[in-house]
Amino acid sequence: MTLEERDLKHIWHPCSQMKDYETLKPIVIDRGEGVHLYDIYGKEYIDIVSSWWCNLLGHCNPEINGAVKSQLDRLEHVIFSNFTHEPAIKLCEELVKVIPAGLTRFNFSDNGSAAVECALKMSFQYQYQTGHPKRQRFMCLSEGYHGETIGALSVGSMDLYARIYKPMLMDTIQIKAPDCYRCSYGECRDCCQAECFAEAETAFERYGKETCAIIVEPLLQGSAGMRIYPPVYLQKLRKLCDESGILLIADEIATGFGRTGKMFAFEHAGVSPDIMCISKGLTGGYMPMAITITTEQIYEAFYADYNEGKAFMHSHTYSGNPLGCSAGLAVLSILQKDRVLEKAEKRAAFLTEKLAERLGSHPHVGEIRHIGLIHALELVEDKASKKGYPPEERVGYQVYKKALERGLILRPLGNVLYFNPPLIINEDELEQAVTRCVSAIEAVERLR
Repeated sequence: MTLEERDLKHIWHPCSQMKDYETLKPIVIDRGEGVHLYDIYGKEYIDIVSSWWCNLLGHCNPEINGAVKSQLDRLEHVIFSNFTHEPAIKLCEELVKVIPAGLTRFNFSDNGSAAVECALKMSFQYQYQTGHPKRQRFMCLSEGYHGETIGALSVGSMDLYARIYKPMLMDTIQIKAPDCYRCSYGECRDCCQAECFAEAETAFERYGKETCAIIVEPLLQGSAGMRIYPPVYLQKLRKLCDESGILLIADEIATGFGRTGKMFAFEHAGVSPDIMCISKGLTGGYMPMAITITTEQIYEAFYADYNEGKAFMHSHTYSGNPLGCSAGLAVLSILQKDRVLEKAEKRAAFLTEKLAERLGSHPHVGEIRHIGLIHALELVEDKASKKGYPPEERVGYQVYKKALERGLILRPLGNVLYFNPPLIINEDELEQAVTRCVSAIEAVERLR
């Protein structure tokens, strides 16, 4: 029995219709190096999606490898309640230097969804303990995605993930999100003042007194199709939250650690959230780890004698795992000493130029949008009207399969193809990826 057959005998893969695996068998990866993955037959793939956006500095990065190996010989894990260790302490000390101003307190968990759950509970309890017990609801943007636990799904708005579970979910307030490609307020990208923010103002006016927090993916709605919106939206949102007493939660799980061209997406707006969730790039994609970071003001609302019942009774078995902390420290060190973001900025400009040159005039590429090294191609049936392909045709999935044949991992978001590579990718690798992407698109009959 082959490895593929043994896999399909037991494994239920994530975010997959397993019937698809009858014709597209699981690809068994043997090893990784830099931006490349190699299967058991020796075939090479460019991991242009960073293995679900988490691989920040390349596969099997020697420095991160060394940090994890060194820590493994000292301490693999310890309960994090009433105990601590140097890697966690150092990681917080280093993160304080690079996170948005005002964020000072770190609550560890083990994945992005868990970090979001922590933020929701933290904000809810904060409002209760500061004299606002009626603030019990959450606001979120339409087409948002914040994870797949029940709370995280509740503040997400992607029916693909949440529709069937609606009876289980919290009753949240959805605000129509910015959609710059199909903007109904005008199309002046360079002079945009986020007129669509009127949707948020209406929601705050109507529901503000019953809302404890709003959660957003700053500047980039990933699962919605890599939709990008302007920093002025966050500036307006920060001001409105301050005026309304509503906490602002930033889900930087996908946008953090240089993905948008700055260390964190909120930096583009020059303002800070009240709570920030980070994961994915935090450990370079090595270890499951996440952190919910908040302000001194929020932390102080929980600080009291035990019998007052104000403690944040929230925990995860693997909170503060030393191996993950050691990987995170190595990531921060590499980002700084190797000037990774500065180099990535130049590669981003190169990628923008190459995609525009090869696909900018393609009749079925409606838009090429980008922020940092993240670039997205929206495939459309009609470019003039921006009419998309019917979902049942799975045009993006057809391109994905053709790309795999050519050695490119180009997992689509519906009919949106995207590049979100490790930040260490070089120009030759980017050019190869563009060539393979173009060839895959040209091979799909519906796109010719």
